[in-house]
Amino acid sequence: MTKILRTVAQYFTAIQTQEGVGATVRRSIGTQKQRNFSPFLLLDHFTVAPPAGFPDHPHHGQETITYVTHGMVAHEDFTGAKGVLKPGDMQFMTAGKAAMHAEMPVMMEDGSPCIGLQLWVDLPERLKDIEPRYRDLRKQDIPIAHPNDNLWVKVISGESYGVESIKELAYTPVDYYIFNSDKKGTKFEQKFPSDYNVFLYVSQGAISIKGQKFPQYSTIFFNVDGNTIEGTIDTDEKTEFFLIGGQILDQPIIQHGPFVETNTDKLLKVFDNYQRGINGFERAVGWRSSIRNGIKEEDADKHH
Repeated sequence: MTKILRTVAQYFTAIQTQEGVGATVRRSIGTQKQRNFSPFLLLDHFTVAPPAGFPDHPHHGQETITYVTHGMVAHEDFTGAKGVLKPGDMQFMTAGKAAMHAEMPVMMEDGSPCIGLQLWVDLPERLKDIEPRYRDLRKQDIPIAHPNDNLWVKVISGESYGVESIKELAYTPVDYYIFNSDKKGTKFEQKFPSDYNVFLYVSQGAISIKGQKFPQYSTIFFNVDGNTIEGTIDTDEKTEFFLIGGQILDQPIIQHGPFVETNTDKLLKVFDNYQRGINGFERAVGWRSSIRNGIKEEDADKHH
């Protein structure tokens, strides 16, 4: 296959905003600058410390992919599933027809916040009403590609430098890679299918593409005009960036908060289902998570 480099469509720096008390979010997808980027609906680089968090709330019609870099996040849902994500752990949550859950930062003994990345992915119309499910991916189970001494890649989903991921973590096809380096001038490249939208988010350090430097918190969106992303590490400080692609869904996105549908009538029906506790939301009626008021570090290991 001939290598054709994708060109940059647009880029901007994710601005930090407050989300409630004790939570800050750098949001790049799901803003006025980039409303959505099919199949992606939202990208949040979050910093959250107790008592802030994301207590009991519903979802419909999408999947969420959460990656924790610092601290711990406890989660619990109305099916009884619960657990704790530690640094380097990931979770794939398929809301499908209906989900109700809580995601709360663990109160760390040293008072440090929880930091991570959450990505919302649209579900194909035919899968909007599937049963909800969770898949945890522990740090030690993530394959790592190590093409040279100065570059290592966590292969969450897809294939990088000959290393393949664990299969079938999400319903919507998504390739998800976390690149790390600490040497300026290190080159990187990654192939993607030609029908995927691809973006890159710099969580630490800096990179350059075609001589243009992109500092920390840059989000870069690529045109669908090639099969490869290529660039260079542009600092000797530790650099970490997320390079993510997903199959473009040929469908409308009608979204209100955590409910995502393909037309207004369907969206109104979901609200009605939620308010009446029917069509998947039966278990949401009167449900309260045990972590809605927070969870201490000493209790985290018992929460599974």
